[in-house]
Amino acid sequence: MNLGLVIAVAIAIHNIPEGLAISASIYGAQGSHREAFFWSFLSGVCEIAGAGLGALILLPILTERVMGFCLAAVAGTMVLISIDEIISTANTLTSEHMIVGVISGMIVVMLSLWALG
Repeated sequence: MNLGLVIAVAIAIHNIPEGLAISASIYGAQGSHREAFFWSFLSGVCEIAGAGLGALILLPILTERVMGFCLAAVAGTMVLISIDEIISTANTLTSEHMIVGVISGMIVVMLSLWALG
């Protein structure tokens, strides 16, 4: 129960900057508060619908092995997106010091995972 509560809070905190990023991007491109709100809201609703669909599919077969596979697939996808999109885009937009930020971020993640066991 405690782990579930911690994960729920972490997801809720993560959704704040995610919603702001979506809203700011749409507002900057369209100049419409309503459209920015609509797409940000739709993004949040899709997350809830996706979680529900995932639960319906996975709960009947959920074991430690299946959970490990799902988490590994998600982690691999995030690494691919980070390397392919974020780092290459940042490299074209910023100076050569960008790689210091990337490596620093990786070290922080590594240390936090190590500290949490």
